Amino acid sequence: MNSASKGDESYFWMGGRLATQLEGISHDPKDLDDGGFWAVSTTFEGEFLGARFANVVEAPFPKWHQPWKKIEGWWNSSMDENEYKKYVSDIQEEIAQGWVYQVNACRVLTTQCDSNLDSLFANLLEKNPAPYASYLQIPGLMIASASPELFLSRDASIVRTSPIKGTKNLSRSNEDFSEKDSAENVMIVDLMRNDLGRICLDGSVSVPRLLSTEIHPGLAHLVSDISGQLRSDIAWPELCRALLPPGSVSGAPKSSAQEVISRLEAAARGPYCGALGWVEDDQALLSVAIRIFWKRNDDQVHFGTGAGITWSSDVDNEWQETQLKAAHLLAIAGGRFK
Repeated sequence: MNSASKGDESYFWMGGRLATQLEGISHDPKDLDDGGFWAVSTTFEGEFLGARFANVVEAPFPKWHQPWKKIEGWWNSSMDENEYKKYVSDIQEEIAQGWVYQVNACRVLTTQCDSNLDSLFANLLEKNPAPYASYLQIPGLMIASASPELFLSRDASIVRTSPIKGTKNLSRSNEDFSEKDSAENVMIVDLMRNDLGRICLDGSVSVPRLLSTEIHPGLAHLVSDISGQLRSDIAWPELCRALLPPGSVSGAPKSSAQEVISRLEAAARGPYCGALGWVEDDQALLSVAIRIFWKRNDDQVHFGTGAGITWSSDVDNEWQETQLKAAHLLAIAGGRFK
């Protein structure tokens, strides 16, 4: 493959960088240390996928795709409203037992779609511009992402993560976030401070921004920043083990939240709630893979949505939050959902 001139070829785009000429696929994060340019997608369940590209240029998203034909069928949810509300209640029982403090509860929507997702991504860029929007297309996987959340930026030894916890409709952007939103955000900040502390120099981990409001298409989010300086002995495998899956989409404590999710959640999340972005030597930009559409080797497209559950959560409000997060992007993609 010499160039990415047709929509069915492998390529990656993020933030004005276009990577073409796929050289190989790896499932071992140690290969990231070879200094090449890698597009990276991890699943929430811990699978790593790296796609090494030979050619990287500054370029807008390519225009070789066909216009997006909106989906016409129904999106089927891995949990209906009653099932999701029971899941929230079950999490609260786990919290009451002291097993966990917070769990991100997700469901996956699926519908039929025989099109590539590049034209959908072009629509997302136009109608839902997101700070970490990206598109990955390789054999067996397509991901069109409108992610608003930074999982990890790396510049030599300096790393930063910016978890989102707290979401409300943009029409309420002038209202304060709830105490529940603020407490949840601080909880995840503490989690990410601990995660970074495992791989950063003692005393270097800080919180330069706490509980800041960010405006995104249709939504307002509560965001914090945590940064640190990596120890000299930390390579990509150690970094991935310490930080994945992202804390904002798992829960606290992370290991307990993961156990609850694996036991109670109806469907595997796959690329949703993993990491998505690029790594090149000691530089990286990785988003939390939320607000993504993805396809594998069939004619089904998936979209995930979720909410953070604490003891003070209201089951009706948490269901509505999953609806709110899905509504704007599904209106762009097409199809009907409950």
